[in-house]
Amino acid sequence: MDELKKKSAVEADKEIVFSKSIKAGKRIYYLDVKKNRKEEMFLAITESKKIVSGEGDDSQVSFEKHKIFLYKEDFEKFIGGLTEAIRFITDEQGSALPKQMGDQEEKEGTGAPLADEEIKIDIDF
Repeated sequence: MDELKKKSAVEADKEIVFSKSIKAGKRIYYLDVKKNRKEEMFLAITESKKIVSGEGDDSQVSFEKHKIFLYKEDFEKFIGGLTEAIRFITDEQGSALPKQMGDQEEKEGTGAPLADEEIKIDIDF
């Protein structure tokens, strides 16, 4: 049975055509573009959170994972909803986005952070 699970996991990895990981504190977000059996692409978003239980020599590390699958026919609605939710949070609590984006852009050499109202998500297939 374990061999079947391992084989399935290896086969699942073969269908990944693009992958991006985003480290954010105790969490890592994985954006994997995969192909289904019909060769149609979709986006698998995985949140992985490190969980440490116990203390000292008795501590154990595990990872809690959550996944969502996003299909291209839903991209526009998803991006619209995500943008609206982000805008609500930044209106209510202020934005950490310019600082983080500014840091990222400075690393990439552009230097200018995005304004609050400029939320850009570009997904091409």
